[in-house]
Amino acid sequence: MSLLRGRFKSSVSDLMQRFSSSLEVDLRMLDEDIEGSKAHATMLGETGIISAKDARTLTEGLDTVRGELASGAWVPGIEHEDIHMAVEARLTELVGPVGGKLHTARSRNDQVATDLRLWLRRGLGELDLALRELLETLLQRAETDGHTLMPGYTHLQRGQPIFLGHQLLAHAFALSRDRGRFQDALARLNRCPLGACAMAGTPHPIDRQRTAELLGFGGVAENAMDAVAARDHAQEVAAAATICMTNLSRMAEELVLWSSAEFAFIRLSGSFATGSSIMPQKRNPDAAELVRGKAGRVAGAFTALTNLVKSLPLAYNRDLQEDREALFDAVETTRDCLRIMAGAWSTLAIESRRFEDELQGDFSLATELADDLSSKGVPFREAHDTVGHLVQALEAKGETLSALTPERARSFHPKLGDDLESLLDPRKAAERRSSYGGTAWSEVKRQLSLLRDAL
Repeated sequence: MSLLRGRFKSSVSDLMQRFSSSLEVDLRMLDEDIEGSKAHATMLGETGIISAKDARTLTEGLDTVRGELASGAWVPGIEHEDIHMAVEARLTELVGPVGGKLHTARSRNDQVATDLRLWLRRGLGELDLALRELLETLLQRAETDGHTLMPGYTHLQRGQPIFLGHQLLAHAFALSRDRGRFQDALARLNRCPLGACAMAGTPHPIDRQRTAELLGFGGVAENAMDAVAARDHAQEVAAAATICMTNLSRMAEELVLWSSAEFAFIRLSGSFATGSSIMPQKRNPDAAELVRGKAGRVAGAFTALTNLVKSLPLAYNRDLQEDREALFDAVETTRDCLRIMAGAWSTLAIESRRFEDELQGDFSLATELADDLSSKGVPFREAHDTVGHLVQALEAKGETLSALTPERARSFHPKLGDDLESLLDPRKAAERRSSYGGTAWSEVKRQLSLLRDAL
């Protein structure tokens, strides 16, 4: 801040310098800031705004600054305020007065807006890789363990027998949509703000399309004021991250439940579980619990970004300095959680026989009886009511559907009782759900193929 005091008589207070500095957070955009500045210098040289020699001096000097900052050979002080001023100050120390030409036809407003979009491009690339890794892991587990029989739940109560592959693919389709949301966000943010300057453009004969081309953008931000003031792309990424983390949290909750002694359906690898400080036997599902907890953290980042932008007048306001910390945390936390879940799923053990015997005669097969009656012309509501009374009667005697004989079944309805052995076989029941999108193995394989094609 002390570098920009030409119109002030007094120096800024130490308290204000510390309060206003964003350097610690901004250093994560070092590569983006250097690349943006190199592209700007190149464009200035190509358009004749500065000489070709000065442009080369600037780009070479910027590479030196990047190396010094990355290695710690030069550490900026708090007086530099942000990454932009730190880079420019060190550049000028290295190359002399020509360093002051770098900021021609540029403001920190369009500079930080460009850095942020470049960082998001990189961050979204890392998110996509992490999503692909988790999706690939889920598809692999569905192929190898998907034929495992389990109860499907609604209201966390047993509903109908399903194959594990059906449930894994439900998560996979949700993650596939997350991937699409991030890709959509990338398409919208991939526009270059550089050259917008403070908010009104510049009288210098710049070539914004050339700068965008050098930085790999899909085009330029059309309106200079919007280019520096917009943060909806940051909100959109944080919103997509929040939805993704919600999906991960639901998956994590199932891992927590399934790894309990009551479910005993999976066993997390020691690589993704921890022990207790007092109970020697414990195997805590910490990886899943932390993912579940961090979902709230990412949602908080989205809320912070939305409240930050709300009611801000156009164009740039210093409030926007607060966007990076929340946004960086949302993207990096989501990326790390995706990687953790991929690791947990790839290493956990599935108790494939857990429900094979338990589902024999289980009341989760009651719908099979109702559907059987319905297929024989009985109105489904009547069939539903009949089987409901049947379940009630068995339950009152502490019995399951395994106790049902053809004669006993017909006492509830004359069309009930045929082929009970097949109707009450949980694996056959799952296979009968062969409608498009159902749990039948033929449908699981079809969905697997769709998801693999998408990858």
